[in-house]
Amino acid sequence: MSDSLGHRRRLRFYGWGYADEELAPEEIKRLGDLTALLGAAGDPVPLPTLGEFELPAPRVQPGGTLADICSTTPYDRVTHGYGKSFGDLLRLQLRQMPAPPDLVAFPRNEEQLAALMDYAADADVALVPFGGGTSVCGGVESDVRGDYRAVISVDLQYLNRVLEIDATSRAALIEGGALGPELEAALKPHALTLRHFPQSFQFSTLGGWIATRAGGHFATNYTHIDDLVESVRMLTPRGPMESRRLPGSGAGPSPDRLMLGSEGTLGFITRAWVRLQERPRFRASASVSFPGMETAVAAVRAISQSGLFPSNCRLLDPLEAMLNG
Repeated sequence: MSDSLGHRRRLRFYGWGYADEELAPEEIKRLGDLTALLGAAGDPVPLPTLGEFELPAPRVQPGGTLADICSTTPYDRVTHGYGKSFGDLLRLQLRQMPAPPDLVAFPRNEEQLAALMDYAADADVALVPFGGGTSVCGGVESDVRGDYRAVISVDLQYLNRVLEIDATSRAALIEGGALGPELEAALKPHALTLRHFPQSFQFSTLGGWIATRAGGHFATNYTHIDDLVESVRMLTPRGPMESRRLPGSGAGPSPDRLMLGSEGTLGFITRAWVRLQERPRFRASASVSFPGMETAVAAVRAISQSGLFPSNCRLLDPLEAMLNG
């Protein structure tokens, strides 16, 4: 287990983006200009290296076939230790990670995931679901305050396939570990789209969207992942839980609502049927400036209440417009 067991493009462990990406000179200049404009002072902090993190030795080591899907590399442990909030990134810049996961597991299927859950239950080990690691509220953090013997971060990146497409009903069965770009690339040849684009789209997963009741950038009509879910399959410590795929039902409590927004506390979302839409053929956008905030707010309200349903309507003040180019 000398190298990462993941199959995806290597992420930057200390921040957003990929490890093989660097800022272009014009981007560095713009960053300097913005820093000066915001009144920040001082020299830039050198970027951290993996060797600067003092990681304790793993407290557990599964045997048998589970050993083949578990990694102890510093890269995997540090990358899976925090999410992507400002506080997370600041602690990484300060080289602080007192409670990294002991191991990172990469199950290839539900059978391996179930075996890992059985092991964790017997060994008093906490399992932390890890989709794309974009949480900004501590959802993937491995500090469990001593309640368990050890912590294993469970990365579902191998459960990333579009398993079935129902073109008649405009729906698809997709595994929970599929990143936004992965599932959209699989749907594109069928002229279909999920049309769910949160800010973290490039690095977050369908299972993560469902677990956090994510909202997308399209701000009218279907905005939240709730509106797009037909059924969910979750692997829990007591076995699988799966809701029926129905066009709609008014019979009793909805099991989907139990799993939507569960934040990884009940189990691992392994697959879901989701509603799709035809890919748009035409697109248009426009920018409008207003003399003041009161007039701008009135215009946004009029658009919102008109029933026109633009894909997005965003109001920016001068500073935010400048910062976002």
